Amino acid sequence: MFSPEEISRVLFLDIETARSHYSLKDMGTGMQEMWRHKANNLKGEVGNSPEERYINRAAIYAEFGKVVCISFGLVYWQEGKAHLKVKSFYGEDESKILQDFKELLNDKLDGWKLCAHNGKEFDFPFLGRRYLINQLEPPRVLQVQGKKPWEVPYLDTMDLWRFGDYKNYTRLELLCHVFEVPSPKEEVDGSQVGELFWEQKEWEKIARYCERDVIATVQVFLRFCVLPLIEEEAIMLSS
Repeated sequence: MFSPEEISRVLFLDIETARSHYSLKDMGTGMQEMWRHKANNLKGEVGNSPEERYINRAAIYAEFGKVVCISFGLVYWQEGKAHLKVKSFYGEDESKILQDFKELLNDKLDGWKLCAHNGKEFDFPFLGRRYLINQLEPPRVLQVQGKKPWEVPYLDTMDLWRFGDYKNYTRLELLCHVFEVPSPKEEVDGSQVGELFWEQKEWEKIARYCERDVIATVQVFLRFCVLPLIEEEAIMLSS
């Protein structure tokens, strides 16, 4: 359980990723070969060409994908009632997205914890790797090498739900249904992000989708703490 005071020093986040290039042939020959080697070892992809696998799967690997949106939320209390402020960094310039997020973490939220759904296995390591690939020093909160497990400032709603059971992956949407939280999935799902980014260039639409995941993560976390959900009118989205 976490108290309101502790929750008010947690940054809830979600990231959206896309493949790093429009098509496999747009990559350097060395990276193309690296992807073909990777694609040959992907499970459940028999019959698909490396090019098709690149379109469908590259976004989930930090070596072949990139960050196109980071959405984050901060919970605060006014007159005993929880409020949520949500904002996003997004667009086609990954380096700027990462730099803006780093400045936020280092300058304004130093010492805070990070929370995401499946963040320990995806969001946090993906971000750290992309900082290094872009030759940017990661934010201090992501520099966890050599730290003891209890020193790592990460919270993960999927990890908290496991209660020590590591057999299963639990989708955020399922937890939303279990706890009667409005589902974040509407007209967009994660499989469409690549098309929205590369073909349609609907970057703001990606951000709105990402923000709904942040809101859902916050609401599920509050359920874990046996606290009331944040009312819709108490959620503020920043442009």
